[in-house]
Formats: sequence, structure tokens, C-alpha cells
Amino acid sequence: MSPTGSAIGAALTGIEATLVRLPRPQSRSGGGTGGGRPPRARHALVRVTDDEGVSGWGEMPDADADSWRRLVEDFAPALLRHPWHRPTEAPDAWAGLAPCPPAAAALDTACWDLWSRRRSTPLAHALGGVRTAVTAGVTIGRQPSLESLVLEVNRQVGAGFRAVRLRIGPGWDLEPVRAVQESYPFLALQAEAGGRYTESEEDLAALRALDEYGMLCLEQPFAADDLAAHARLHREMGTPVALAASVGSPEALEAAVRAEAGGALNLSPSRLGGLTPARRAADRAADAGWDVWCEEERASGVGRAAAVALASLSSVTFPSQMPGAGVRAPRELVDPPVRAHDGIAPVPLAAPGLGHEVDTRVLRSVALDSATLVRARPAAPEHSG
Repeated sequence: MSPTGSAIGAALTGIEATLVRLPRPQSRSGGGTGGGRPPRARHALVRVTDDEGVSGWGEMPDADADSWRRLVEDFAPALLRHPWHRPTEAPDAWAGLAPCPPAAAALDTACWDLWSRRRSTPLAHALGGVRTAVTAGVTIGRQPSLESLVLEVNRQVGAGFRAVRLRIGPGWDLEPVRAVQESYPFLALQAEAGGRYTESEEDLAALRALDEYGMLCLEQPFAADDLAAHARLHREMGTPVALAASVGSPEALEAAVRAEAGGALNLSPSRLGGLTPARRAADRAADAGWDVWCEEERASGVGRAAAVALASLSSVTFPSQMPGAGVRAPRELVDPPVRAHDGIAPVPLAAPGLGHEVDTRVLRSVALDSATLVRARPAAPEHSG
């Protein structure tokens, strides 16, 4: 087939979904358990295949029983029945289904990967990306003490990271930020609050006090559904308020922009339902003057590779999150592994699609369950004698 291609969806012949269990990446920087057996998480890997044998891959991180069922019983069959010319048309397949963004994201990403491979183009270029490399940031969880926090930041800075995102919460906010900022005044610093604050007098005083440290942003201080609280705080502070869980769709982002509820966006394809809506959200945020960064923190290599491709967009302005130094990574499902080196993650441009190949032998070795769907072929016409 020529690189420009024709309708791909009509030629999809099958979808394979594999449920796997992998250890979560563990490190002192990620707030891991530190000792004993690392916690394990279930992921779903999907592969869509066309009639020429070309495949594309996607991932659903943290797959629970319901999202796995929705993937194999609802979303995958709907895609198999749906013809599409471009991957932006693939989400129309599940437009009539009850939302399940992680299942949609896995299939949407797989369609982008397949389409890019058929066109012999890198996924980053297919999405409209312009970068050859992405500046990486690292997330550091709560530490036993301020001293251990500064030591952990030192380790990540020594590994080349120049952007750090601190997880904060009531009782662990002002002092950690101050300790890191004083030790590394030129470090790009973010604070991720995870909706742990309220508009109580004590909480607001702590959040306002963070404003003097020149952070890139303060992420998701309040509950996801409380845009009004975010808007009130955003109006008070010079530090931009960033939204994450509050934005689960481009429509939710539009509501947040209209409410003036923030000035930055944590862009997660699995939360938004795939690369198609994530790219729309990135463009809308940029149009509104918001800063953007990408994160697929809980994903394995397939999800991280998709996030790197997305981060190559010019609308992504902040460092995007990658596993930090010292992470005890689970078995890698992709080759080459998706990692940052000296604080930089390369954007694969020498190979089509994601630029990373799934190791199917490793995939089979960690599989818990699998499902294979095959497109029904039309019945042969009957001939009268």
C-alpha cells in the first residue's frame, strides 16, 4: 500500500488485548515502599492489526476488572466494526458508549501507531510534533525528612534532571518547597497537591505562602470537581494553578478555561481518552495561554512512548514527567526502553510509529488474561443453480 494510504478501519482484521501484571516502578523519589516486594499493577496492552499484517500498539495502565471488561466487550468490538480513514475518526466508534477513557485511550493510541507505521512516519510527526527531544522532569514523593528530600533531589539533579515535581499535602508543603528551593535555586520546581486541600483558612494560608518560591505551577490543589475553588486561588496567586484530574475531556478543559480556573495543564492521554483528544486539549490550552506538560506516570513503555510523542508538540511547554534515577523498573515490554538520559528523553524519529517495539515474548510471560477479536468476513453470495 502507498504511504498515503486509504481507509484503514475497513481493513482491520483483528484486535488482541493482553492483561499483564507488572511491578510498579519503585524508587525513593516516587514514594515507593522501599522494602519487601514491590506493589504490582495490572495493565492492558492492545494490538490492532490490518489486512496487510501491520500492527499498532496502545496501553491501558492500571486496568481494573471493569475497564478490562469494557475494553474487550464494548470498545474493541465497536472499533472492529468501524471504518476510518484517519485515526482522528477512530473515536467515533465508541461515541455512543458510556465513557471509559482508559479503554478508549489504549485503542486510540494503537490506531495512531498503526496509521503512522502504514505511512512510514514517526508518531511524533503524525501528531504534528516538532521536537527531536523532550526535557524530562521527575516526580518526588513525600520523604521521611527534609534532609532525605534534599538528598533525593540531589540524586536526581546529579542524574541530569533540571525539573522536579514535589508531591505535597497538608503538613508537607511549605517546608519541603523551601528546603529544595534554597538548596537548588535554579531548579524548575512544581508542586503536585493531588486535591488534598480545602478552602479552610489553614490550607489557604499554606497555599498562598507557596507563592513566593517562583514555582512553575501548583497542581490540582482542590477536588477535581471544584473549578470555582481553583479559579479563586488562581486569581490570588502569581504561581499558575495547574489542573490534572479536573480535566478528563476536551469539554472539561473548555469549562475550566471559561471559568479561568488555571493557567497550566497536566496532559495525560489515558485520562483524556487517547492521543486524539489529548492533542485537541493541548491545542486549546495553548490557545488560552496555558502551559502544558505530559504525564503517563503509571504506564509501562507503550504508554510512555506515546506520551513522549505527544510531548514533541510545540504546545507542550513544561518538562514532561519520566521515571527518575534509581527506579527499579519492571521488566521492559518495549525495545528500546523509554527513559530519560541526562534529563532528556529522545523523540524516536528513525522508525515509524511509536519507535519502540513490543517484546511479545516478555508480554506472554507476564500475561494474566487475553482476548482476541477477529473481524467477521462477509458471507459469500449464494449462486442459484
